[in-house]
Order: sequence, then C-alpha cells, then structure tokens
Amino acid sequence: MGTEISTAILSAKQASPSGESIERQSGNPAWKALAPLAATVVLAILPAPAGLPHHAWYFFSIFVGVIVGLVLEPLPGAGIAVIGITLIAVLERFALFSPQQLSEPGFRPASAALNWALSGYSNPTVWLIFGAFLLALGYERTGLGQRIALVIVKRMGKNTLLLGYGVTLADTLLAPFIPSPTARSGGIIYPIANDLALDYGSKPNDVSSRRVGSYVMWVAIATTCVTSSLFLTGASFNLLAAGFVERLSQIEVHWTDWFMTAAPAVVPLLLLIPLLTYWLYPPEVKQCPEVTAWAAAQLEKAGPLTRREIILAVIVVLSLVLWVVGGAYVSAATVALIAVSLMLLSGVVTWSDIAGHKRAWTTFAWLGALIALSDGLNRVGFIKWFADGIATHMHGLSPRLAMTILLVVFFVAHYLFASVDAYTTALLPVILFTGAAIPGIPVKPFALLLCMELGIMGIITPFADAASPIYANSGYLPAKDYWRLGTIFGAIYLIVFLSIGVPWGSLLWGR
Repeated sequence: MGTEISTAILSAKQASPSGESIERQSGNPAWKALAPLAATVVLAILPAPAGLPHHAWYFFSIFVGVIVGLVLEPLPGAGIAVIGITLIAVLERFALFSPQQLSEPGFRPASAALNWALSGYSNPTVWLIFGAFLLALGYERTGLGQRIALVIVKRMGKNTLLLGYGVTLADTLLAPFIPSPTARSGGIIYPIANDLALDYGSKPNDVSSRRVGSYVMWVAIATTCVTSSLFLTGASFNLLAAGFVERLSQIEVHWTDWFMTAAPAVVPLLLLIPLLTYWLYPPEVKQCPEVTAWAAAQLEKAGPLTRREIILAVIVVLSLVLWVVGGAYVSAATVALIAVSLMLLSGVVTWSDIAGHKRAWTTFAWLGALIALSDGLNRVGFIKWFADGIATHMHGLSPRLAMTILLVVFFVAHYLFASVDAYTTALLPVILFTGAAIPGIPVKPFALLLCMELGIMGIITPFADAASPIYANSGYLPAKDYWRLGTIFGAIYLIVFLSIGVPWGSLLWGR
C-alpha cells in the first residue's frame, strides 16, 4: 500500500480519538505551559460575580485553566485533566465545598474531595468508551475493517460517483464499532482512498490532484463527520457528551434513543454527500473501471477470511444486537466489556495488545477526569447560575425558536476550538442548562440534538474534527478549497439537521 498508507496509519495511531496527541513532541513554547496557570490566577483574584459563591468562582477559575491547557496542550490532555482534579482535591476547602458543608458535623473534606476526584472513573460512560476502543482494536489487529471497505469499493467503484457512495457506505458500516474518526477514517478509509487516487495518476500537491483524489478525500472526511453523529458509539465525544447529559440532567441516553433521533436528520446527509461533492467539487475522471480490479487484487492478496475475522464479526453483531435490544437486561457499558472478554477468550486480541493500547488508556484517563470536572462545576452551582443568567435574556421567545438559537450558537462556536473534547466539556453543560431553564423547551430532544451536533460540526474547519488534519494535509484538499467546502457543507449540515431534527425530536420525545 506504500509509504502514504504507512504515514496515514501512523498519524491515526499517534492521535487520540479527540485529536489530542498521545506522543508529544518536545519543544512546546513556554507560554503554552504558563497560559493555563495565568488564566487560573487572573480569574481567581477577580471578585466573584454577584450571586455566585466564592468557592464556585475558584472552581471555575481552575476549570478554565484546564480548558486552556486542553486547547494549547503543553502536556497531553490526560495529564492536564488529572492535574486539574488533583489541584481541586488539594484545595477542596476553597474550591469544592461551601462553608456550610465544611461546618457540618463529621464532614471530612479530604475524603469527600478524593471521592469526587475519582467519581468519574466509576461512570459507566468511561467504561463504555474504553470497551469500544478495545473493540476497534480488534478491527485493527484482524484487518476486518479494511476488508469490509475493500469489498464495498470492489462492488461500487465502477464510476467516481458510485465510488463516493462506496466510501460513504464503508464508513457508515464501521462507525458503530470504531468510536474514533481518526482510527476509522484516518486509519482505514484514508489509506484506501489515497492508494486509489495514486493508481489513477491523481497525485498530491499536483495539478492532477483533482482527477480523483480531491473528490474521494472530501467525500471521506465529510462522511466521517456525519457518521460520528449517526451512532452513539460513532465517536468518543458522543459518549463523553452523553455522560454529561446523564450526570447533569438525569436523562439516560440509550443507543436506540440516539439512533432513532438522529437517523431522520442524518441519513439524508449521508445520501447527499457524494452527490453534492460531485456537483460542487467534481472529479475530472468520471469513469473508473480499474477500481474494481484493484480492490479485487487487494482482497486476493489478503486471502480468505481468517478465523479471527469471523469470530470478531460474530462478536460485533452480538454487541450491536445487545446495544439495540438488550437495554432492559444489560447496560451498554457491560455489553462493551462482554465484547472485550469474548475477544480475549477467543484470541482475537491478547492482554498484551490491550495493555499496549495507548489510545484506550489515555482516553480512560482524561475522560474520567473531565466527567468529574464537569460534575464539580455543576455541584458548586456554577452551571445553574450561568445558565439562569443567559436564560433570562431569552424569555419571551417560543420554545422551538429558543432551542434552535441555542443549537445554532453551539454549532457555530466550534470555529474557536480545535479539540472536540475541550469544547464539549466547556460549553455543552452550559448550553444544556440554559435550554433547561427556558420554560417549554423539551429537555430530552434538546440534549440529544446538542450531543449529535458534535459530529457534523467537525466539517467546518481543517481542525474541527480529529480526522480533519489528516485530510487537510493530504495534498488533495488545498486550504482555500477546504475552508470554502467546509463553510458550504457546514451550512447544509446545520440547515438539514435543524429543519428535520428539531421537529422530529420534539415529536418523538414530546414537549
């Protein structure tokens, strides 16, 4: 598959599902390390706003420092998050507990602070994501994901438009089981698309890039943003967001709830992507009969299905069935752990594979810390105070209009963020509580739609999604084209999503 494929896979492995680099390069500027500390100190010395307790303001100051650290990354994101919860646990008398709590007889702030700091790691969402990443490891170790993509390309690659639909279908089939756009699209779809382009003489950073490569590359990144919104398990940030919703609003987010709400608004986007790209960013080569022969040769080289691939396929189907219909008997996190146990028992993966899976363990570390931080922000009363303040300015608007405005704000504000996880942690709880404070807004559909926007908003910039930099630096999508297409597709995604999702979600879950 060539050097380009090795480079793409290496890029996917070095990036976490949130886009955070696991293996940091040396040479980070000193200001990146000082900026989080400076943000925390400056906010902490300012007077607390009216109506907000001092300990809540200090907690918020540390929280902002963590968010700045997650954006600038002087250290890996997991390290930043763990440092944040540790600092709050040490300063619990000033930043976590009110004077009333501290004065209660028998209250032990040190123990209570430690329980809070570790509470995120007992959250089922953390274990669901961890298990889902190990399930994705099975695809990587067995090669099943690449085989699925090649089979689809072989059957649908006779012309460029059908090839685009083949790329879309491949990503859609992989999305429920690989909760990382980087691993799914960057590690599986991108290498195949890159090799196809080169076979047609479509070279990166060359006038020939528009022959086939630019079209296929844009279809691939546009698709993975949409499939990330279609399935709860399509991206780790979905599960992070769902965990916040469950902790902050006591609304359980099930796999089927998510899919039923998303499908009517998201499936039309999947059907439109190859065709819209064909119109707006047309390939120079319209017919490509050699694609099927190339894919067939790659499949022949791979050989017949192996025992491990067959076992993994059975485990994947079982997991999906349990996620869809087994909610009354077994939790989603338990299903993920069942899948991991079966892979270990059958030899699909080994414990050494799991122990060495940096992305899974890093995700586990930062996710548990972020959930605790978000829960603490709610615990000290900051989120309610802030949301109530915004909600007062939206009274008088109809619930449908208020909900739509908040969803638009949440989507567009992502232009300022490169990390979906930092964005989710910083803004989703605030927007969620703001909507909940407005009379008449149906909280469950509003919460689900907020979470689902996280995927589709990844199309707007070359850094908005974890997989975006792979495609933006592929040599097939010049910056001016990426920004132009990102704006157009972002607008289309948002309009279609809101025009269908808001009325459908309200109808499905009631007002």
